[in-house]
Amino acid sequence: MIKTAVVSEHAFVAAAETQILPVVQRLHRRIRDGLVAAFRAPNAGELAAVAGDEGGDTIYAVDRVSERVLLEELGRDAEALGGIVLVAEGLAGGQRVLPEGRSRSSARYVVIVDPIDGTRGLMYQKRSAWVLTGVAPNSDAPRLADIVLAVQTEIPTVKQYLADELWAVRGRGFSAQRVDLLRGDRAPVTLRPSGADGIEHGFAMLSRFFPGARDAIAALDEELVRAVLGPLPAGRALCFEDQYLSSAGQFYELLAGHDRFNADLRPLFERVLAERGEPPTLCCHPYDVCTLLIAEEAGVLVTGPDGKPLDAPLDVETPVAWCGYANPRIRARVEPALRAALERRGLL
Repeated sequence: MIKTAVVSEHAFVAAAETQILPVVQRLHRRIRDGLVAAFRAPNAGELAAVAGDEGGDTIYAVDRVSERVLLEELGRDAEALGGIVLVAEGLAGGQRVLPEGRSRSSARYVVIVDPIDGTRGLMYQKRSAWVLTGVAPNSDAPRLADIVLAVQTEIPTVKQYLADELWAVRGRGFSAQRVDLLRGDRAPVTLRPSGADGIEHGFAMLSRFFPGARDAIAALDEELVRAVLGPLPAGRALCFEDQYLSSAGQFYELLAGHDRFNADLRPLFERVLAERGEPPTLCCHPYDVCTLLIAEEAGVLVTGPDGKPLDAPLDVETPVAWCGYANPRIRARVEPALRAALERRGLL
């Protein structure tokens, strides 16, 4: 029985790599190219308009552009692929079975997609966003840990002509290439996490993007840095922060060697907000971290706040908190101090 299960798993992974990977890459490139073209148009300013509110998050006009492409591209190949359970924001109940009429139980793949991770930075042309997709075998309760294929594609700002494409197959490492959007050339690019022993003179931070518990998260951040680095010298900065408003962008910064440590702990602060009589703030969800596999295959260590491997159901609602370390030495220095600070606050 064990041997059969292993062969079956290997066969599924091989099929995902050869059959659905090209479909997902084509989808990503169409979304990227369509959005770049939309932002170059004279009416690009309209893409920042609020278009609705779904799944607890604001939907902007730019989101609608990518949603139409998503259903069109995956719907075209769904039957040939054996059926897809598509999980994404904007769908009724957070999911849809493709092709139309197929039962959920008969579909071969669960495909979780975030068509634009980093919408706010992109729509104001501040920074790249990313198209994200994770692919898992269909089951009654698929989870992040079940994802065997992940694809992450950069959506650059209009003044940027180079964009990265990354993908990973579980147990087979990750691949990355850089695309020249003017000439259409693409070439492999080498990305690797930092090999530093600590966070000194590097980027290390806690995510605090939106109003709400930002003050409490900042206090935790300050305590953590002091615990890890010790007394701070006058007139010098021993580490720095970069609030990249994209979970996939944060993973990219870790695997590319730009960041040493990053953690998004916003769901842990719901109690703090409740004590203030305030609602939970917007936080990370499974579709935001569905390309976790790429970071892991690159050697980044990503955990939950409790230090266990990061996992969550493949849905559009579950709050996700995570910690990312560029290497084991950084984790060994930062994680104990972080957990101690969380425990003192009753957040862990």
